Amino acid sequence: MQDFPVFISVIIAFLVIVIASALKILREYERAVIFRLGRLIGAKGPGIIFLIPIVDRMVRVSLRTVVMDVPEQDVITKDNVSLKVNAVVYFRVVQAEKAIVEVENFLFATSQLSQTTLRSVLGQSQLDELLAERERINQKLQMIIDSQTEPWGIKVSNVEVKHVDLPPEMQRAMAKQAEAERERRAKVIHAEGEFQASKKLKDAADIIATEPIALQLRFLQTLTEVASEKNSTTIFPVPIDLLTPFLNKGKKKDS
Repeated sequence: MQDFPVFISVIIAFLVIVIASALKILREYERAVIFRLGRLIGAKGPGIIFLIPIVDRMVRVSLRTVVMDVPEQDVITKDNVSLKVNAVVYFRVVQAEKAIVEVENFLFATSQLSQTTLRSVLGQSQLDELLAERERINQKLQMIIDSQTEPWGIKVSNVEVKHVDLPPEMQRAMAKQAEAERERRAKVIHAEGEFQASKKLKDAADIIATEPIALQLRFLQTLTEVASEKNSTTIFPVPIDLLTPFLNKGKKKDS
């Protein structure tokens, strides 16, 4: 009779341990994939779930967005330029059962798929497209990776090419190209300015030709500008019109 309370205590302790191991608490972003005697019975959670001891096994799966860094990849573009490119992939599990059953390790599988897709897509693009149309390439990468991870219950929300490492000789060539382009634009702008100025000068000449007094006003303005310089030597231009009467008198005397 003395051993009976001890036996009861052992039974109660065993039940407490069994119940504690059978009850699981899942956070809001977690799901539990349940296997009963090796067979998938579904996903449960969040909150408190009950597992049959020894019979049920649980695998926790996080539904939060995973930010995965794609290691630097050696890429040869379509125009035979060797680059080193890395990227970042944003994805999350949307079907916990598939993420556990359809692939052994969905994190490793997604990482490897992202690396191979990055090399494949960038290898089909030219360097100018990679530098100027990065948004389009990001969308293409996201679409391809998402379509291949969909059977695993994974949704790829975004892919970004993070860094493109150009070889030094290509950087120097691009710098020369950019400098030449800037010089070309400067020459075009200068030529356009000269062309517009020539039009204005022609209009001014036409006005002066129709109004002789305008030439006298321009002459006086030039004198004012010369005087404002405070030069020790002043050049005084004399219009030909002022000398015309004297030239005509000289011709009459000679005749």
